[in-house]
Amino acid sequence: MESAREASGPDPCPGPGPGGRPQPQPSAVCLIVLGMAGSGKTTLVQRLTGHLHSKGAPPYLINLDPAVHEIPFPANIDIRDTVNYKEVMKQYGLGPNGGIVTALNLFATRFDQVMKFIEKRQQDCRFVLIDTPGQIEVFTWSASGTIITEALASTFSTVVVYVMDTSRSTNPVTFMSNMLYACSILYKTRLPFIVVMNKIDIVDHCFAVEWMKDFETFQDALNQETTFASNLTRSMSLVLDEFYSKLRVVGVSAVDGSGMDGFLQQVADAAAEYETEYRPHYERLRQDLAEAEMKKREEQLEQLRRDMGDVAMDSSHIHASVDAEGDVEPGPSALILTRGIADEHDEEVDSDTDDLDHHKAEEQSEEPAFRRYLEQRKCRNHTAARLRRVEPGFQAKRSNPD
Repeated sequence: MESAREASGPDPCPGPGPGGRPQPQPSAVCLIVLGMAGSGKTTLVQRLTGHLHSKGAPPYLINLDPAVHEIPFPANIDIRDTVNYKEVMKQYGLGPNGGIVTALNLFATRFDQVMKFIEKRQQDCRFVLIDTPGQIEVFTWSASGTIITEALASTFSTVVVYVMDTSRSTNPVTFMSNMLYACSILYKTRLPFIVVMNKIDIVDHCFAVEWMKDFETFQDALNQETTFASNLTRSMSLVLDEFYSKLRVVGVSAVDGSGMDGFLQQVADAAAEYETEYRPHYERLRQDLAEAEMKKREEQLEQLRRDMGDVAMDSSHIHASVDAEGDVEPGPSALILTRGIADEHDEEVDSDTDDLDHHKAEEQSEEPAFRRYLEQRKCRNHTAARLRRVEPGFQAKRSNPD
């Protein structure tokens, strides 16, 4: 068991440290599996899932291919449960590739929920395996693929796994095409990168490793090609020397499982590289985004204050206008300014209704204008009653003034 853990890198379920103190739980390692159609991405995910289960470290599985009919592994999150690929094609009048892109775009709008699920399970699942669509350009060069990749990389240790069909790369021109595509993905994602040469049970990958290490050997293989593409490949091979020098390469077989321990060791090295070199970059990026969001909110608040400056009045001005005119037409600005603001003459009343003087409470809650209206009316009624008592013919005079 110890040898298996050493071969697979860090222990997925670390126990107590020295002195019986528990070690801090590491964050999950997300493996984004990319590759050309037919390179064996889904089969590799299946084999890797079984290998991790055998080591007691079951992974968290995510399927992002909406067009696949069946998947050979139990996915924890499946895009097909959220988006109906055929319905998207029918509703928007799209073809197969357009339907996949649209389905991914719709799924990316809910990817924050996927992040929450991963965060909840990262203590139990050390690895998160993400299987992407068969058409590599659909995920790599789409907005949804960028959103998903950056969302994962901003929170978890993320490694890009590029699966390459070794049996179809024996031709130097095809091999160079794969390497150019891998190079473009590396510089686009800016994440730790592993090239997995699959199907070594058919053709051993030693020839490809030798081509990457020895420029002369690759040139000798190219000399046997007389096509126009071979001349372009010969020129491009000089450019990729630096790319080869820092590239992680491992050969595996998704059919018989050979090379899986070496692959997990490469994953452990790539995750360590992420923590030291890539995570600070994403933390700075997250901080910059937070500062930009805060600045945007402050600008919006300042704009709102400027917009309200023409109609805003302080509470003292409102009360003065009420005292002077006796009544104010309640416009929109008055509703905004006075809603929820207690009058300065109002007092808090005890909630005990047994000792409550209702008459006094009503007088305290009346507006000044309404109180003056009541006083004026009482004065008029009192004056009229006094005149009736003083002059008996008062009513007759009012009815017949002539």
